[in-house]
Amino acid sequence: MLADPLQTETIGETAYRRIRSDIVFGRLAPGEKLKLDRVSQDYGVSISTLRELLNRLCSEGLAVAEGQRGFEVAPVSGEDFREVAAMRQLLECHAMELSFRKGDLDWEGRVVAAHHKLSVMEKRMIAGDRSEPEIWKQCDWQFHHALVSACGSKVLLETHAAIYDKYLRYQMVAVIFRGEIAAIQHQKLLECALARDFATAQKVLVDHIQGCVEHVLARDTDWVTASAPKRAVVSSKAGGGAQGNRVGRGAGRPAGKRAGSA
Repeated sequence: MLADPLQTETIGETAYRRIRSDIVFGRLAPGEKLKLDRVSQDYGVSISTLRELLNRLCSEGLAVAEGQRGFEVAPVSGEDFREVAAMRQLLECHAMELSFRKGDLDWEGRVVAAHHKLSVMEKRMIAGDRSEPEIWKQCDWQFHHALVSACGSKVLLETHAAIYDKYLRYQMVAVIFRGEIAAIQHQKLLECALARDFATAQKVLVDHIQGCVEHVLARDTDWVTASAPKRAVVSSKAGGGAQGNRVGRGAGRPAGKRAGSA
């Protein structure tokens, strides 16, 4: 019996979102082989549909097609992280400047509300509750998105969202948490938004992003370079033994055991 086209599209889109989320949050580790038979069963889609979804993820830079050998999760490297961070910084600074100029009272309300939720989650994290990192990072995204949401450009917002996810993936892979440093920077960004002080906000955002990059790379000195093989392996000291010998440490662990840095 042929499947309903609308149902097929819905199932495929749901599977796409699940696979994408699992890559971004590190449940599918960098360099991990995406064997079609296993993945199609795990996500409940046909192999033909799965190929389409994985090609879509390849176009986003989250997966890699290996010719006749199939697909794998895109690798990570220190150099790539720097490039992703630089692009996020460029896009977010530009969008934030536009948003500060154009934002109205409703925009201010979105920024304040988003920061409140983020602040609550950060306080829990700082107090030692690391059980809900995905919710925390969703709050982090909502705050940064609120800051730029009045920029007036749909293309800019979509591009920023895509690069933010790549940046988030590195945070989750690195299992990093900067605690009060990031929380203080978020508070400063809130204050700058309400005061429409873009010059100061830009400096804070640059410190916010670059500080995270340097913190991650200082801890992960064994990360492969951009020119290294895609299936590169790091020493066991970076991943805690045989279970974490890939750059994507903690492969197979639930995302609830992970924590990123804003």
